[in-house]
Amino acid sequence: MIDAWIQHPTARHSGDPMFDSLRRWTKSDLDAVPTIADTVSALDAAGVSTALTSAWYGPNNVMISNDEVASFVAESGGRLVGVGSADISQPMEAVREIRRCVEELGFKAIRILPWLWSLPPTDRRFYPVYVACCEMGVPFCTQIGHTGPLMPSEVGRPIYLDQVALEFPELTIVGGHIGYPWTDEAIAVATKHRNVYIDTSAYTVDRYPPQLVDYLKHHGSQKLLFGSNYPMITPAKALAGLDSLGLDDTVRRCFLEDNARRVYRL
Repeated sequence: MIDAWIQHPTARHSGDPMFDSLRRWTKSDLDAVPTIADTVSALDAAGVSTALTSAWYGPNNVMISNDEVASFVAESGGRLVGVGSADISQPMEAVREIRRCVEELGFKAIRILPWLWSLPPTDRRFYPVYVACCEMGVPFCTQIGHTGPLMPSEVGRPIYLDQVALEFPELTIVGGHIGYPWTDEAIAVATKHRNVYIDTSAYTVDRYPPQLVDYLKHHGSQKLLFGSNYPMITPAKALAGLDSLGLDDTVRRCFLEDNARRVYRL
C-alpha cells in the first residue's frame, strides 16, 4: 500500500500559527515533532509500505527543506519517497532546485501549495515549475479544495487546473485533498484530462463525498490515489471503514497502490 501525501514535519512546520485551526479540529498536539521511527510505525499500523513525504516552501519561509526531506528518506530505510518543492518567486532558482531534487536527491515529484503563496496555479510564477516537471518527467502535486490552515481557499479551486492541463498536456498533475467543496470540479477536470489525478489526503473514508466514491467505483478507478496527510491524520485513521465503500478487489488495489505506483513511477 502507498500513501501519496504525507509530510514528516520539522518544528518550523508544526509550530506555525496558521495551523491553529487544525489543532482546534483535531484536538491533538501538532507541535510534537515525530521521529522517523514514529512515522514508520504509523505506516506499519496501516499496512503502508511506502509514503511520499514532501518539502514545504512558501514566501520567505522554508518550513521543510528539500535537504531535510532527503535526510528523512535516507533514515527511513526505503519507506519514504521524497517530494520536492521550490521558491516560485525566483523562477530560475526554482528550476535549478527542481532539477537538483530529481537528479541529485532522487525525488519522484514536486509539490507547490497555491494557498501558501496566495496565488492560483494559473499564475505565471508556476509556469517555470511546470516546464521543469515536464522536462524532468515528474508529476506536479498541488492542493485542491479549501484550506484547513488559516489561509484563503479560493486559489485551490480545481477548475484552475483545467487551464494548466490544456497548456501543459505532457504534465502529470495530482490534486490532493479531493477538492472539497468543489469536488465536482475536481472530478470533471480529472475526467477531461488524461494526466490529471486526485488524491484523498486530509480526508477519512467516512468523509469522502458520495460523488467521489461513485467516481472511484466506476470511470475514475484509475484516477484516485490514497493519501492520509500525516501527521494531521494517520494512515490508519484515514483508512478506517474502507470496507464500507464496497470496492471490488481491482478498484481497491488501484486506489491503494497501483495508481500511485504508476503515476509516481515507483
